[in-house]
Amino acid sequence: MRALFLIPGDAVDQLQALPAVAAVAQQLNFSIQVACAPAVAGIWGLLPAVEKLIPFNFTDASLADWANLLGSVREPDFQVSINLASGRQVDLMLSMSHIATRIARGGFSATAKVTPPQGGWASQALAAYLQPIGVRLDAEAFRLSLAKPLLDQAHSSLPPGDGPMLLLVPAGVPGDWPTNHWQQLPQRIQTNVPALRSLELGPADGAHALQRAALIAASDVVLTSDPLTEELALLCGVPMVALGRDHDSLPQRTGVKGLTAASGLDALTPDDVLAALGLA
Repeated sequence: MRALFLIPGDAVDQLQALPAVAAVAQQLNFSIQVACAPAVAGIWGLLPAVEKLIPFNFTDASLADWANLLGSVREPDFQVSINLASGRQVDLMLSMSHIATRIARGGFSATAKVTPPQGGWASQALAAYLQPIGVRLDAEAFRLSLAKPLLDQAHSSLPPGDGPMLLLVPAGVPGDWPTNHWQQLPQRIQTNVPALRSLELGPADGAHALQRAALIAASDVVLTSDPLTEELALLCGVPMVALGRDHDSLPQRTGVKGLTAASGLDALTPDDVLAALGLA
């Protein structure tokens, strides 16, 4: 038995879909294939349940590309498709497939139309797509399973010591929290926690998601304004403060906080961030 997921968008969109894909694979014992942009296909190396990736650029596909995708989805025997894309082309392609159950938000190809909730954590919102096939989604309970050699490598690359490990990941985009605050914060924390270890990394990318996930899993807390790092921290179950993110868009989990300011991240002081980290 097989299910097809069509997931347009960037690496963050792929990460947010991981718990839903894993739930279908586990609860229905289905093999899974995912159609997504080639640039973000590396994300799916985080989920061994995915047996095959179908590289597909949803945003600029030609008629020939759609025909090739139809050939890819007609060849295997899919029982279910879960379509997060929209548009006439994807509807035409799915309507010509042999897939009996086609779940989507809308479109004439859908045999089951769903209405995801507005707001909240995007990963849990995908529960609506799984209800027609009797799959229950508890996205907050999902955790990435990382190989021990990968975790060992991550631990060896972190600063030595036995103290708590703080991973800092600025987004590095205009409007980010000021650079001097990122650099000075560990020094502020060390006045109260002398054994603190810290490491600042650049923003994550989908091509190295496995390595970044291992570094996150090896840390004790993550401070970040990088969206991809935020999602990886949530899936690893590591405490996190997400700068510039509304708290309501995160799972309501102990140790996970969003910190924003109406006038922008420049308005957040180091004391604000220390308080969010529980160190004020």
